[in-house]
Amino acid sequence: MSSSQLKKEIAETIRLYNLKGWSPATSTNYSFKDDSETIWVSRSGIDKSQFDANDFITVSNLGVSSGEYEGIKPSAETLIHCAIYELFPETTVILHSHSVYPVLISSQLADKLIVSGYEIQKGFEGQTTHENTIEIPIFDNTQDITAFAKTLFQNKSKIQNHSFIMRKHGTYAWGRTLFEAKRHLESLEYLCQCEWILQQNS
Repeated sequence: MSSSQLKKEIAETIRLYNLKGWSPATSTNYSFKDDSETIWVSRSGIDKSQFDANDFITVSNLGVSSGEYEGIKPSAETLIHCAIYELFPETTVILHSHSVYPVLISSQLADKLIVSGYEIQKGFEGQTTHENTIEIPIFDNTQDITAFAKTLFQNKSKIQNHSFIMRKHGTYAWGRTLFEAKRHLESLEYLCQCEWILQQNS
């Protein structure tokens, strides 16, 4: 898929996720890596209900805007995207959500979300049965994005299902294609909602 087509499809996904309430107040960030290994990241402060294919800019592996976009501010969390691409080189698309249920569930759990028995678990690449127990790590939120990126490197072995939760912040999920990244993000969002509702009714 060409970069221009992928921009359009991710932009459409961003607008749809905004309709779900997953990106309030210009929050969230998104990226993809093109065939030349160039990283494209969403610009900072964009109303996600109006997000357009032209709202992506290129950045270096250090998260600094590059090329014709030099001087334009990328998302504040661009270094997180850069870390994910380095840790998981097969990744081409990263999606981020600020939806309610991961924020709520992460406020009640220690360092991971543990689930088993859900059919939707098979939405994660590599999971073939609902009978497995899977874990999604929860990392503490911080304004120090450089420190957070280091946390990801230090905990790579815990990131087994193409996603993680930032406490009281949101979720990150990624994949080899947009379709796969969406599947991972939506599976995690569903699990967080189910677990929160069960917790409140127990």
